[in-house]
Amino acid sequence: MREVTFLRKNADKWKLYEHALRTHKTQSADYLADLYIELNNDLAYAQSCYPGSKTTMYLNDLSIEAHNTIYKNQKEERTRLITFWTQEVPEIFSYRLKELTAAFIVFFLFCLIGMISQQNDASFARYILGDAYVNMTLNNIEEGDPMAVYKSHTQLNMFFAITFNNIRVSFINFILGIFTVFGTGYVMLRNGVMVGTFITFFDGYDLLSEAMLVIFIHGALELCAITISGAAGFVLGNSYVFPGTFKRSTSFKKGVKDGIKMLISLVPVFIAAGALESFVTRYTEMPLYLSLFIIIGSFMFIIGYYIVLPVRIYLKRKHVHAIIQSS
Repeated sequence: MREVTFLRKNADKWKLYEHALRTHKTQSADYLADLYIELNNDLAYAQSCYPGSKTTMYLNDLSIEAHNTIYKNQKEERTRLITFWTQEVPEIFSYRLKELTAAFIVFFLFCLIGMISQQNDASFARYILGDAYVNMTLNNIEEGDPMAVYKSHTQLNMFFAITFNNIRVSFINFILGIFTVFGTGYVMLRNGVMVGTFITFFDGYDLLSEAMLVIFIHGALELCAITISGAAGFVLGNSYVFPGTFKRSTSFKKGVKDGIKMLISLVPVFIAAGALESFVTRYTEMPLYLSLFIIIGSFMFIIGYYIVLPVRIYLKRKHVHAIIQSS
């Protein structure tokens, strides 16, 4: 590639990097680290193809500035725990909106498969949910307490068991991303079909509204978190299938790092969901307004933190990029 072509192709990107370094106090450490890696890649190419050129000297100076900025930030970092939740996590999701959207679409489609299958075959629930669970639920329905399953265990034991299981499922969902979308998709298939079957099963006994008001007290957080863990699995798989401008190994390491941080952000969500299921869901006759308050509040948190905030960061980044390109 001729030097002038290399310069034209990357000039806008380097201007964006300059802006990021000037405003480094508002940038996350991970973003600056990724920037530094890309700069080094460009610098290595320039040193190989255009040794001693002004382009190479410029990239070398910019790379040194990035290194010094990152080192300075590491020394001054005293509020990492706070900035992780307020800056790093939303910023990571702002780069992973495609995977997040795909995960929610896939989970919804698998739910539809479960619903359609149960509608066409009433025995499908026994295959998916198991005979023991279906028989127990039918017995509870006959006794006038269809949601009695949530009252059958001691609260504390139930909390630890549910929370551990949900976190375990989310990590499996992520790790299976190593097999690309097929690995993570398998876990989402099982969970999505189960949810769709579950909903349609209760609808068959005219208990849909009652079941939804009880189940989604904890399910709003739990199901959304499992779906988001699927997005983390997609990030892992895409990182080495579609490495972009990075080396495949570099892209994979970045995918692992981003995916793990996405999962860590879900741990408090699973703890909250486990607490709700263990200590609150069992009160199946709570007032309607209280159930709706918990359910709507849970969905608002998920939408606000994992969708609205990242989208705002994404749009702001695009706006800054547009300004830099026009300058």
